[in-house]
Amino acid sequence: MTRRLAPYVFVGPAMLLLATFGVFPILVAGLVSLTNMNLGGLARWSNIKWVGLGNYAKLFRDPDFWQALWNTVFFVGLGVPCVVLLSLGVALLLNRSQGPFFRALRAFYFVPAITGIVAISLVWSYLYNTQFGLLNYLLSLLGVKPVQWLSDPTLAKFSVGLVAVWRGTGLNIIILLAALQGIPRDYYEAAALDGANGWQRTRFVTLPLLSYALFFVTVTTLIGWLQFFDEPFVLTDGGPLGHTTSVSLFIYKEGFRGSQFGYASAGSLVLFVLIAAVTLLQLRLRRRDLE
Repeated sequence: MTRRLAPYVFVGPAMLLLATFGVFPILVAGLVSLTNMNLGGLARWSNIKWVGLGNYAKLFRDPDFWQALWNTVFFVGLGVPCVVLLSLGVALLLNRSQGPFFRALRAFYFVPAITGIVAISLVWSYLYNTQFGLLNYLLSLLGVKPVQWLSDPTLAKFSVGLVAVWRGTGLNIIILLAALQGIPRDYYEAAALDGANGWQRTRFVTLPLLSYALFFVTVTTLIGWLQFFDEPFVLTDGGPLGHTTSVSLFIYKEGFRGSQFGYASAGSLVLFVLIAAVTLLQLRLRRRDLE
């Protein structure tokens, strides 16, 4: 009996924390999304009224929510391929050399992942500054007029996305580099004896053995970009005209600025279902590839 209970004793604390800070908040959000809870409801529970699916009906009729959703789709389509491909390319290059300079480069590429988003956004906001920014100064040397990096609705999306791509590659580079260094050298030696060149060894040896790490990086990166919040919040606050407002930022504004907690909870549940569906689809496609 003791041996049978031992695994549950070790797993129990982690499962308790997961249920407390993961599952329970989702259930509470689901319950709140069926009410009209706001600041008045927090002050006196009798002010809370049951609205059923009214918040969801209002949400899907809200043009601001649809704009935020399409903005998120744009950021995902822009950011996820860029982050994964750039991280893979840099990791492959760093893995080819073992000198002290390249070891220092690994730390250099990891710095954005451990730097505070406020500090990063502050530096990039100075770089993007229309009048005094470094980017516009360099362009002026080429005779180019000042660019509205964060004021133009279309350009602001790419500007915010660039910062997020730059910040998001660091951790993925380290993960892929660790996976690359775990590949036995025997495979490369056997491929070289068979006459495979560098590209063929990368194509037929490295990438297949790196598939699990690439899948992990892709899934986690996609989830992170579906929750895209930090960069648009600090750099543009969702502007101009809502063109950089993501779903997460929309939920934040409705909940913590508009004090519409029921409405914001409905948005968070929709985002949760979207992330879960995309993740399950990726897992299903991965399982089908392995069959």
